[in-house]
Amino acid sequence: MAQKRRSHSAEFKFRVALEAVKGQKTVNELANEYQVHPNQISTWKRQLLDEGANVFARNGGHSQVEQEALETGLYEQIGRLKMELEWLKKKAARCG
Repeated sequence: MAQKRRSHSAEFKFRVALEAVKGQKTVNELANEYQVHPNQISTWKRQLLDEGANVFARNGGHSQVEQEALETGLYEQIGRLKMELEWLKKKAARCG
């Protein structure tokens, strides 16, 4: 019978990946200690090294979502203003 898939918290992943980056223990030792597959630890380590610079960025990960929401709102406003301008142009052409 297959084992049930486990999900790990972000804190746990960070802790394990940080230990892997430190290099005080091998990946296999960490895998035995935390009961996680070595490939999974390597993946978390790679993610930490690739995305670690974003931790110290002025605009963190949440700002990306906020930026997209702001852009969406602005594009909607541009669309409404364009429609209003076209309507006004048609009305002005009929009157003048």
